[in-house]
Amino acid sequence: MTYHETIDYLYSRLPVFHREGPKALKPGLGNTLRLCAHLGDPHTRFRSIHVGGTNGKGSTSHMLASIYAEAGYRVGLYTSPHLKSFTERIRINGQPIPETEVVQFVAHHRELIEEVSPSFFELTVAMAFDYFAREQVDLAIIEVGLGGRLDSTNVITPMLSLITNIGFDHMDVLGDTLPQIAAEKAGIIKPGVPVVIGEYLPETRPVFEQKASSEGAPIYWASDRFKVFDKGVTNELRQLVVSDLSGAGETVHSFSLDLLGGYQRLNIPALLQAVEILQETMPVTVQALQNGLSRTVSNTGLQGRFQTILRKPRVILDTAHNVPGMISLLESIRSIPHTQLRIVIGVVADKNPQPLIDLLPDDAHYYLCAANSPRSLPADRLASLFACNKLKYRLFNNVNSALEQCIYDSKSNELILVTGSNYVISEVNSLT
Repeated sequence: MTYHETIDYLYSRLPVFHREGPKALKPGLGNTLRLCAHLGDPHTRFRSIHVGGTNGKGSTSHMLASIYAEAGYRVGLYTSPHLKSFTERIRINGQPIPETEVVQFVAHHRELIEEVSPSFFELTVAMAFDYFAREQVDLAIIEVGLGGRLDSTNVITPMLSLITNIGFDHMDVLGDTLPQIAAEKAGIIKPGVPVVIGEYLPETRPVFEQKASSEGAPIYWASDRFKVFDKGVTNELRQLVVSDLSGAGETVHSFSLDLLGGYQRLNIPALLQAVEILQETMPVTVQALQNGLSRTVSNTGLQGRFQTILRKPRVILDTAHNVPGMISLLESIRSIPHTQLRIVIGVVADKNPQPLIDLLPDDAHYYLCAANSPRSLPADRLASLFACNKLKYRLFNNVNSALEQCIYDSKSNELILVTGSNYVISEVNSLT
């Protein structure tokens, strides 16, 4: 099979979450362990950091990968979902897995695939682990797919676990209270393995404390240790000042990020805590840390995180798709001078969009669309909710026609935001 035939085979043969939603899930680690056993247990043959949480886990994973690459390590990075190409999910030092590797993996293991009948995600995890082991990476940054406890990535025993935050998302799978969701995320805490908690709430902290205690895992509360102050954007880099409150006196550090969303400041404490914990086994210089943060996009290829694709009018793409993410995104948007805000938006059908819509500013102009995915909520159904909220909107057949009209309607000093789901962002033509 060619590469495209191989991907079509996987999509047609295996349940795919980003197309089918929760019904594509196969909870539990059995299939992944079975695949890995057949491959010689590759997940035991490289060092790793496991990154989970409701929001920020993708950005944090990419920043960590960039930092350790700048420090001279050979770094694997596994993330999901992809925006344009399947190969985005599996990278080494920023380079996607070659298409030939994907073709050969599926061809060599087709009988196993059809015998085990894993989900698309389970197979992707096994493929990534096999590739990282064969390529002898020094370190792999592994992003959790959904939840943690039953996520396929949870077969690894990492050097360190990191949980960015807890918020309401995927409640139909993870639970409808924050402690329930936290318990699922805390499932990545392993016996004796340090765990870093980025942000916590009064109702989630006891969940993490209990799980860490039961596993004998040292726990670090990064937001109590590091305080981050946002100094805005200068020369296309977001400037942050970080106060380290440990030790005898306060220490101040300055960092520049090429991920421009103001919400990235929330990811920095956990990232810094993680690097410090691993300093003896995976040393990182201050220069590598600073370079890694200022070159994350170029080092890893990350897209869709407060990404500017046009200047006049300014067009920003962001994959925010849940309430905590949208709150942070809108906060960042408010910091950018503009005369009018226009928003191109589409959402998925298997989540209640009303809490997200309730957050949207009533003085913006909305361009409603649906991505070309079975999970997408039809634009006319989305429109009925916008009408109830008395928001100004127009309907479009697809993402790019909505964006084209939005740009046509805008003056140079206006601001355009494209958001609502990964699927909407993935269809923007200017992404490569």
